Amino acid sequence: MKNTLKLFVILLCSSTIFAQHSGNINYSNQLPGVTSGTPGININYPSNSNMYISVKGLANVKADAYVAIFNVTQMGKTAKEVNQLIDARINPVLETINSKSSVETYIDMVSFVPMYEYEVERKIFSKKTYNEIPIGFELKKNIHIKYTDPGLLNEIIAALASSEIYDLVRVDYFSNELDQVKNDLMLKAKMVLQTKIKNYQEILSVNFDAIEKTIIDDYLVVYPVEMYNSYQAYTSTSLNIKKSANVNKSGKSTTLYYQPIVEKEYDFVLNPTIFEPVIQVMYEVKLVINREEYKRMKQQTKTVVQKPANEYFFLTPNGELKKLNITN
Repeated sequence: MKNTLKLFVILLCSSTIFAQHSGNINYSNQLPGVTSGTPGININYPSNSNMYISVKGLANVKADAYVAIFNVTQMGKTAKEVNQLIDARINPVLETINSKSSVETYIDMVSFVPMYEYEVERKIFSKKTYNEIPIGFELKKNIHIKYTDPGLLNEIIAALASSEIYDLVRVDYFSNELDQVKNDLMLKAKMVLQTKIKNYQEILSVNFDAIEKTIIDDYLVVYPVEMYNSYQAYTSTSLNIKKSANVNKSGKSTTLYYQPIVEKEYDFVLNPTIFEPVIQVMYEVKLVINREEYKRMKQQTKTVVQKPANEYFFLTPNGELKKLNITN
């Protein structure tokens, strides 16, 4: 029993030390640093008979504007009452939020529906009858809040919580620099592609200038809201119990974390350091070289060198040099 306890303690300590270096993400079923279903550019090759030279670039773009969406749900007995109740919760908060600099708000009407419940009709000589009757209304609105300083979100959440508004639906990220970033990616990819072409030409001893070529490219933009994963970190004891036994399991906390696209598959990265959620722009360009023309040019470069035949000349008395035609 003591040996078993010592082994358990050693295993527990080992697991703890490992977690300090890599984090509790190791409790997830997926590998650390690998996003399930990570998006990426995948350009199909035009033809399997062709050669291609590919360049991939990634840019991490910090947002310059944010939009947070909060949901508000209100119930009331009448349409007038439910509207008054929800306005009493939203209007004071909007005044506080709109007083902050560079903040804009917008109210989105989501739904306004009647609510019903069942009323039991009791009869002496028949079964119970359940009749659906209206009991009030449910009103849902979304509050859209645009801001430029990410630090304001804490103040916005605190203000909304004072009116019992807690449901943060999502936070969207925006940048006015995306067009410029796309252009920067394209220019950088062009330089990398030219370097690769030069290297291939030196390796293959062929000039691609006269060979038919086609080029294809594409962009893909990924926002932080798409890149959150989750895991549950816990250990559980294995019990040898009967199948008929009742086991009451405790609720496990789920952790969400931001997992950006890793840069290991890219030829270059613009703004590689990530310390906050960012907008990620991917760019890929592929140069397609006609393989048949490449083979034809390779054949043309192979020249057959023949040994010249022996030639004989003689000098005439007049000082002229004449060729002698000697046949075998």
